[in-house]
Amino acid sequence: MSYRIIICGFFCLMLQSAPEKKSFVRIDDQRGYRYIFTNSIPNHLHGSFPNRNNPNRISKIKRVYKVKSKPLVAKNTVPVAHYLFGVAINGIPFDPGTAEFWQRNRHSGWRYEALSGKINLGLDMNNAHVQPNGMYHYHGIPWQWLTKKVTTPDVTLVGYAADGFPIYALYGYKNNEISKMRSSYKIKKGMRKSGPRGYYDGTFVADYIYAANTGDLDECNGKFGVTPEYPQGTYHYYLTEDFPFVPRFFKGTPDFTFKKQKKGHRPQKSLSSQEKLLGKHFRHCRYCHELIRNNNLRIGRPPQWHKVPSAILQKIKTHAKNQQD
Repeated sequence: MSYRIIICGFFCLMLQSAPEKKSFVRIDDQRGYRYIFTNSIPNHLHGSFPNRNNPNRISKIKRVYKVKSKPLVAKNTVPVAHYLFGVAINGIPFDPGTAEFWQRNRHSGWRYEALSGKINLGLDMNNAHVQPNGMYHYHGIPWQWLTKKVTTPDVTLVGYAADGFPIYALYGYKNNEISKMRSSYKIKKGMRKSGPRGYYDGTFVADYIYAANTGDLDECNGKFGVTPEYPQGTYHYYLTEDFPFVPRFFKGTPDFTFKKQKKGHRPQKSLSSQEKLLGKHFRHCRYCHELIRNNNLRIGRPPQWHKVPSAILQKIKTHAKNQQD
Protein backbone atom coordinates (compact mmCIF):
# COMPACT_ATOMS: atom_id res chain seq x y z
CA MET A 1 0.00 0.00 0.00
CA SER A 2 2.74 2.46 0.91
CA TYR A 3 4.40 2.56 -2.52
CA ARG A 4 1.03 3.21 -4.15
CA ILE A 5 0.55 6.30 -2.01
CA ILE A 6 4.01 7.55 -2.98
CA ILE A 7 3.19 7.16 -6.66
CA CYS A 8 -0.22 8.78 -6.42
CA GLY A 9 0.58 11.29 -3.66
CA PHE A 10 -0.63 14.62 -5.05
CA PHE A 11 -3.58 13.06 -6.87
CA CYS A 12 -5.11 10.59 -4.45
CA LEU A 13 -6.07 12.61 -1.39
CA MET A 14 -9.72 11.62 -1.52
CA LEU A 15 -11.99 8.96 -0.09
CA GLN A 16 -12.16 5.55 -1.69
CA SER A 17 -15.61 4.56 -2.88
CA ALA A 18 -16.99 1.21 -3.88
CA PRO A 19 -18.69 1.12 -7.31
CA GLU A 20 -22.27 2.37 -6.98
CA LYS A 21 -23.41 0.47 -10.07
CA LYS A 22 -22.60 -3.03 -11.25
CA SER A 23 -19.74 -3.31 -13.72
CA PHE A 24 -20.21 -5.26 -16.94
CA VAL A 25 -17.60 -6.34 -19.48
CA ARG A 26 -17.49 -9.13 -22.05
CA ILE A 27 -14.75 -9.90 -24.55
CA ASP A 28 -15.63 -11.93 -27.67
CA ASP A 29 -13.45 -13.08 -30.56
CA GLN A 30 -15.37 -13.26 -33.83
CA ARG A 31 -14.18 -13.50 -37.44
CA GLY A 32 -10.78 -11.96 -36.94
CA TYR A 33 -11.87 -9.26 -34.51
CA ARG A 34 -11.96 -8.89 -30.75
CA TYR A 35 -15.02 -7.09 -29.36
CA ILE A 36 -15.02 -5.55 -25.90
CA PHE A 37 -18.53 -4.88 -24.61
CA THR A 38 -18.65 -2.64 -21.53
CA ASN A 39 -20.91 -0.36 -19.52
CA SER A 40 -17.85 1.74 -18.48
CA ILE A 41 -18.41 1.17 -14.75
CA PRO A 42 -15.18 0.29 -12.84
CA ASN A 43 -15.07 -3.08 -11.08
CA HIS A 44 -12.81 -1.79 -8.29
CA LEU A 45 -12.59 0.88 -5.61
CA HIS A 46 -12.36 4.38 -7.03
CA GLY A 47 -12.16 7.95 -5.81
CA SER A 48 -15.09 10.11 -4.78
CA PHE A 49 -16.68 11.74 -7.83
CA PRO A 50 -17.59 14.49 -8.23
CA ASN A 51 -14.81 16.13 -6.23
CA ARG A 52 -13.33 19.62 -5.93
CA ASN A 53 -11.05 19.21 -8.95
CA ASN A 54 -13.24 16.94 -11.04
CA PRO A 55 -16.93 17.94 -10.96
CA ASN A 56 -18.19 14.94 -12.93
CA ARG A 57 -20.12 11.87 -11.79
CA ILE A 58 -19.42 8.32 -13.03
CA SER A 59 -22.15 7.22 -15.43
CA LYS A 60 -23.12 3.98 -17.10
CA ILE A 61 -22.08 4.33 -20.75
CA LYS A 62 -22.53 1.33 -23.02
CA ARG A 63 -19.66 0.99 -25.49
CA VAL A 64 -18.44 -1.66 -27.90
CA TYR A 65 -14.75 -1.45 -28.79
CA LYS A 66 -13.45 -3.44 -31.76
CA VAL A 67 -9.84 -4.44 -32.49
CA LYS A 68 -8.16 -6.88 -34.85
CA SER A 69 -7.30 -10.25 -33.30
CA LYS A 70 -4.10 -10.30 -35.37
CA PRO A 71 -3.07 -6.66 -35.75
CA LEU A 72 -0.41 -5.47 -38.19
CA VAL A 73 2.29 -2.88 -37.75
CA ALA A 74 1.56 0.28 -39.76
CA LYS A 75 4.06 1.92 -42.11
CA ASN A 76 4.28 4.94 -39.81
CA THR A 77 3.49 5.47 -36.14
CA VAL A 78 0.17 7.21 -35.45
CA PRO A 79 -0.24 9.82 -32.65
CA VAL A 80 -2.92 8.89 -30.11
CA ALA A 81 -4.26 12.48 -30.35
CA HIS A 82 -8.02 12.20 -30.98
CA TYR A 83 -8.29 8.53 -29.98
CA LEU A 84 -8.57 6.68 -26.71
CA PHE A 85 -5.33 4.72 -26.48
CA GLY A 86 -7.04 1.49 -25.57
CA VAL A 87 -9.30 -0.32 -23.16
CA ALA A 88 -8.51 -2.39 -20.07
CA ILE A 89 -9.80 -5.94 -19.79
CA ASN A 90 -12.22 -4.59 -17.17
CA GLY A 91 -13.81 -2.29 -19.78
CA ILE A 92 -12.30 1.04 -18.64
CA PRO A 93 -10.50 3.09 -21.33
CA PHE A 94 -6.95 4.45 -21.24
CA ASP A 95 -6.81 8.12 -22.23
CA PRO A 96 -3.43 9.79 -21.55
CA GLY A 97 -4.20 13.26 -22.91
CA THR A 98 -5.67 16.22 -21.02
CA ALA A 99 -7.89 19.08 -22.14
CA GLU A 100 -5.80 21.61 -20.19
CA PHE A 101 -3.35 23.91 -21.97
CA TRP A 102 -1.08 26.76 -20.96
CA GLN A 103 -3.21 29.93 -20.68
CA ARG A 104 -6.19 27.81 -21.82
CA ASN A 105 -4.88 28.09 -25.38
CA ARG A 106 -5.05 24.72 -27.13
CA HIS A 107 -3.18 26.20 -30.10
CA SER A 108 -0.17 27.08 -27.93
CA GLY A 109 1.32 23.58 -28.23
CA TRP A 110 1.79 23.42 -24.44
CA ARG A 111 -0.57 20.74 -23.15
CA TYR A 112 -0.36 19.96 -19.42
CA GLU A 113 0.78 16.45 -18.49
CA ALA A 114 -1.85 14.82 -16.26
CA LEU A 115 0.67 13.04 -14.01
CA SER A 116 3.21 15.85 -13.76
CA GLY A 117 2.23 16.78 -10.21
CA LYS A 118 1.87 20.39 -11.38
CA ILE A 119 -1.87 20.32 -12.07
CA ASN A 120 -4.65 18.81 -9.98
CA LEU A 121 -7.27 17.06 -12.10
CA GLY A 122 -8.93 15.25 -9.21
CA LEU A 123 -7.35 11.89 -10.11
CA ASP A 124 -7.92 8.97 -7.77
CA MET A 125 -5.80 6.03 -6.60
CA ASN A 126 -6.07 4.53 -10.09
CA ASN A 127 -4.74 7.67 -11.83
CA ALA A 128 -8.29 8.04 -13.10
CA HIS A 129 -11.07 10.59 -13.14
CA VAL A 130 -14.30 11.30 -15.02
CA GLN A 131 -15.06 13.05 -18.32
CA PRO A 132 -17.95 15.56 -18.49
CA ASN A 133 -20.03 12.82 -20.17
CA GLY A 134 -19.53 10.53 -17.15
CA MET A 135 -16.80 8.31 -18.63
CA TYR A 136 -14.37 7.04 -15.97
CA HIS A 137 -10.91 6.60 -17.57
CA TYR A 138 -7.26 5.97 -16.70
CA HIS A 139 -4.44 8.48 -17.27
CA GLY A 140 -1.77 6.13 -15.96
CA ILE A 141 -1.27 2.83 -14.17
CA PRO A 142 -4.49 1.88 -12.33
CA TRP A 143 -2.67 1.02 -9.11
CA GLN A 144 -5.58 -0.03 -6.92
CA TRP A 145 -6.97 -2.37 -9.56
CA LEU A 146 -3.55 -3.71 -10.58
CA THR A 147 -2.32 -4.48 -7.06
CA LYS A 148 -5.54 -6.36 -6.35
CA LYS A 149 -5.12 -8.29 -9.59
CA VAL A 150 -1.40 -9.08 -9.19
CA THR A 151 0.43 -9.43 -5.86
CA THR A 152 3.94 -10.26 -7.17
CA PRO A 153 5.91 -8.90 -10.16
CA ASP A 154 4.62 -10.61 -13.28
CA VAL A 155 4.06 -10.02 -17.00
CA THR A 156 0.42 -9.00 -16.75
CA LEU A 157 -1.99 -8.39 -19.62
CA VAL A 158 -4.16 -5.40 -18.69
CA GLY A 159 -5.87 -4.50 -21.96
CA TYR A 160 -5.82 -3.94 -25.70
CA ALA A 161 -4.76 -0.85 -27.62
CA ALA A 162 -7.00 0.66 -30.28
CA ASP A 163 -4.82 -0.96 -32.96
CA GLY A 164 -5.31 -4.43 -31.42
CA PHE A 165 -1.87 -4.97 -29.89
CA PRO A 166 -1.93 -6.09 -26.22
CA ILE A 167 -1.09 -3.81 -23.29
CA TYR A 168 0.97 -4.97 -20.30
CA ALA A 169 1.75 -3.19 -17.04
CA LEU A 170 5.18 -2.47 -15.58
CA TYR A 171 6.90 -5.83 -16.08
CA GLY A 172 8.12 -7.68 -19.15
CA TYR A 173 10.73 -10.24 -20.16
CA LYS A 174 14.33 -9.06 -20.46
CA ASN A 175 17.17 -11.55 -20.91
CA ASN A 176 14.72 -14.35 -20.02
CA GLU A 177 13.93 -12.74 -16.69
CA ILE A 178 10.97 -10.66 -15.49
CA SER A 179 12.12 -7.05 -15.25
CA LYS A 180 10.49 -3.67 -14.79
CA MET A 181 10.28 -1.98 -18.20
CA ARG A 182 11.91 1.45 -18.60
CA SER A 183 10.62 4.00 -21.07
CA SER A 184 13.03 5.81 -23.40
CA TYR A 185 11.63 9.28 -22.82
CA LYS A 186 13.63 11.96 -21.02
CA ILE A 187 12.95 15.52 -19.88
CA LYS A 188 14.63 17.96 -22.24
CA LYS A 189 17.58 19.96 -20.99
CA GLY A 190 17.60 23.72 -20.80
CA MET A 191 14.77 26.24 -20.97
CA ARG A 192 11.62 26.53 -23.02
CA LYS A 193 12.08 29.06 -25.82
CA SER A 194 8.40 29.97 -26.10
CA GLY A 195 5.07 29.74 -24.30
CA PRO A 196 5.41 29.34 -20.54
CA ARG A 197 9.23 29.72 -20.67
CA GLY A 198 11.16 28.44 -17.65
CA TYR A 199 13.11 25.19 -17.39
CA TYR A 200 11.79 21.96 -18.84
CA ASP A 201 10.49 20.10 -15.79
CA GLY A 202 7.77 17.72 -17.01
CA THR A 203 4.85 20.07 -16.45
CA PHE A 204 3.94 19.86 -20.15
CA VAL A 205 3.91 16.96 -22.60
CA ALA A 206 6.27 18.95 -24.83
CA ASP A 207 8.87 18.94 -22.02
CA TYR A 208 9.72 15.35 -22.94
CA ILE A 209 11.73 13.93 -25.81
CA TYR A 210 12.20 10.36 -27.04
CA ALA A 211 15.83 9.23 -26.65
CA ALA A 212 16.28 5.98 -28.57
CA ASN A 213 17.95 3.06 -26.78
CA THR A 214 18.05 4.77 -23.38
CA GLY A 215 15.39 2.43 -22.02
CA ASP A 216 13.76 -0.90 -22.87
CA LEU A 217 10.95 0.45 -25.04
CA ASP A 218 10.50 2.27 -28.33
CA GLU A 219 8.76 5.56 -29.17
CA CYS A 220 5.37 3.86 -28.80
CA ASN A 221 6.35 2.56 -25.34
CA GLY A 222 6.34 -0.99 -26.58
CA LYS A 223 8.53 -3.71 -28.08
CA PHE A 224 8.45 -7.03 -29.91
CA GLY A 225 8.78 -10.16 -27.81
CA VAL A 226 7.09 -13.13 -26.16
CA THR A 227 4.48 -12.85 -23.42
CA PRO A 228 2.46 -15.49 -21.56
CA GLU A 229 -0.48 -14.95 -23.94
CA TYR A 230 1.72 -14.77 -27.07
CA PRO A 231 4.47 -17.43 -26.72
CA GLN A 232 5.40 -17.01 -30.39
CA GLY A 233 5.98 -13.30 -29.86
CA THR A 234 4.10 -10.13 -30.79
CA TYR A 235 4.44 -6.40 -30.59
CA HIS A 236 3.03 -5.21 -27.26
CA TYR A 237 2.76 -2.00 -25.24
CA TYR A 238 3.57 -1.18 -21.63
CA LEU A 239 2.14 1.09 -18.99
CA THR A 240 5.19 2.52 -17.19
CA GLU A 241 5.89 4.37 -13.96
CA ASP A 242 7.58 7.19 -15.89
CA PHE A 243 6.50 9.25 -18.89
CA PRO A 244 4.68 8.50 -21.13
CA PHE A 245 2.84 6.41 -18.46
CA VAL A 246 0.29 5.43 -21.14
CA PRO A 247 1.68 5.29 -24.73
CA ARG A 248 1.21 8.36 -26.93
CA PHE A 249 1.72 6.67 -30.32
CA PHE A 250 0.21 3.63 -32.05
CA LYS A 251 2.37 1.04 -33.76
CA GLY A 252 -0.60 -0.10 -35.81
CA THR A 253 -3.80 1.48 -37.13
CA PRO A 254 -6.38 2.44 -34.47
CA ASP A 255 -9.98 1.33 -34.93
CA PHE A 256 -12.68 4.00 -35.34
CA THR A 257 -14.53 2.68 -32.26
CA PHE A 258 -11.83 4.36 -30.14
CA LYS A 259 -12.26 7.75 -31.77
CA LYS A 260 -13.13 10.35 -29.17
CA GLN A 261 -16.70 11.52 -29.54
CA LYS A 262 -17.04 15.25 -29.91
CA LYS A 263 -20.10 16.98 -28.62
CA GLY A 264 -21.77 19.40 -30.99
CA HIS A 265 -21.02 22.82 -29.59
CA ARG A 266 -22.34 25.85 -31.37
CA PRO A 267 -19.60 27.60 -33.36
CA GLN A 268 -18.16 30.68 -31.72
CA LYS A 269 -19.50 33.02 -34.42
CA SER A 270 -23.10 32.14 -33.49
CA LEU A 271 -22.69 33.27 -29.87
CA SER A 272 -24.36 36.49 -28.85
CA SER A 273 -22.18 39.32 -27.56
CA GLN A 274 -23.56 38.75 -24.05
CA GLU A 275 -22.66 35.03 -24.18
CA LYS A 276 -19.16 35.88 -25.37
CA LEU A 277 -18.63 38.32 -22.50
CA LEU A 278 -20.07 35.80 -20.04
CA GLY A 279 -17.76 33.08 -21.37
CA LYS A 280 -14.73 35.36 -21.12
CA HIS A 281 -15.60 36.22 -17.50
CA PHE A 282 -16.27 32.57 -16.61
CA ARG A 283 -12.83 31.40 -17.84
CA HIS A 284 -11.06 33.44 -15.17
CA CYS A 285 -13.65 33.55 -12.36
CA ARG A 286 -13.03 31.20 -9.45
CA TYR A 287 -16.36 32.10 -7.80
CA CYS A 288 -18.33 31.07 -10.90
CA HIS A 289 -16.38 27.82 -11.30
CA GLU A 290 -17.09 26.94 -7.66
CA LEU A 291 -20.77 27.72 -8.22
CA ILE A 292 -20.92 25.25 -11.10
CA ARG A 293 -18.94 22.57 -9.22
CA ASN A 294 -20.92 22.85 -6.00
CA ASN A 295 -24.13 22.23 -7.95
CA ASN A 296 -22.64 19.23 -9.79
CA LEU A 297 -23.30 20.76 -13.19
CA ARG A 298 -21.63 19.72 -16.44
CA ILE A 299 -21.78 22.58 -18.91
CA GLY A 300 -19.00 21.72 -21.36
CA ARG A 301 -16.34 23.82 -23.05
CA PRO A 302 -17.14 26.44 -24.21
CA PRO A 303 -19.89 26.84 -21.58
CA GLN A 304 -23.35 25.79 -22.74
CA TRP A 305 -25.42 28.22 -20.75
CA HIS A 306 -28.72 26.53 -21.61
CA LYS A 307 -27.65 23.69 -19.29
CA VAL A 308 -27.40 26.05 -16.29
CA PRO A 309 -30.53 26.52 -14.13
CA SER A 310 -31.88 30.06 -14.43
CA ALA A 311 -31.29 30.94 -10.75
CA ILE A 312 -27.60 29.96 -10.96
CA LEU A 313 -27.17 31.59 -14.36
CA GLN A 314 -28.54 34.83 -12.94
CA LYS A 315 -25.97 34.72 -10.13
CA ILE A 316 -23.18 34.32 -12.70
CA LYS A 317 -24.53 37.18 -14.81
CA THR A 318 -24.81 39.42 -11.76
CA HIS A 319 -21.29 38.58 -10.64
CA ALA A 320 -19.92 39.22 -14.12
CA LYS A 321 -21.68 42.59 -14.27
CA ASN A 322 -20.42 43.62 -10.82
CA GLN A 323 -16.86 42.69 -11.78
CA GLN A 324 -17.14 44.68 -14.99
CA ASP A 325 -18.49 47.78 -13.19
